[in-house]
Amino acid sequence: MENAEFFRRKLRGSEPCLGTCVTFNDPTVTEALATVLDFVWIDAEHGPLSLEAVQGHVMATRGTQTTPLVRVAWNDPVLIKPVLDLGAAGIIVPLIRTADDARRAVAACRYPPQGIRGYGPRRPARYGTSGGPDYCREANESVITIVQIEHAEAVENLDEILRVEGLTTLVIGSQDLAASLGHTAEPRHPRVLQAVDTVLGKSRDVGMPVGMALGDRTEIYCQWHAKGVQWFAIGADFLLLQRAAAEAASQIRAAAAGRCG
Repeated sequence: MENAEFFRRKLRGSEPCLGTCVTFNDPTVTEALATVLDFVWIDAEHGPLSLEAVQGHVMATRGTQTTPLVRVAWNDPVLIKPVLDLGAAGIIVPLIRTADDARRAVAACRYPPQGIRGYGPRRPARYGTSGGPDYCREANESVITIVQIEHAEAVENLDEILRVEGLTTLVIGSQDLAASLGHTAEPRHPRVLQAVDTVLGKSRDVGMPVGMALGDRTEIYCQWHAKGVQWFAIGADFLLLQRAAAEAASQIRAAAAGRCG
């Protein structure tokens, strides 16, 4: 639960909150990334991760100030419950379209009476050495609930979504948003950018933090940060690995060819 507060504190501050998507099974990936990033976005929607693999990544953040967030495959309490029971600090729920969708996501992350989460924590309750009403209250207060705004219908229903109690922050999914607007694989299309600006403007008006996934291009970060985006997922583990390898290989090949000093 303490890792959740690190993320919230970053959202309240002026410095960017930075992380990346984790798709590899090996938890040493997260252990290494936790030395430099504020959060890891453990991707159980598109990544080939089992619950055991997700748990390994969450455990790798223990003792660090890196917050483990898990994106589940769907807005389903059956998928959300075991991820919270293994100790994730927060849940990212994809393809939210309506306020009812958002309310279901919030309820799945909380114990009654605020929600519908069934009781059965393992790691968060220190394997049975803590628990009871105080634990449930603290869990409800600390859990990070994030919904993805990545469909035209969600933009249309945004005013109602923003009024849902219990949401921690929104995250924009530009690729799926573009597809829903009829511009598949064109996240920079003017209609998509206009929709994103709408989300940012309405969220800013009510004080709702917004996140976004992007590459590692500084100019894009500066553009969106100026528009109010507060947290960023920088690419993904495989992209960072590939780009670092490509950059190092390019430099060495240039040196071997005598084109650098």
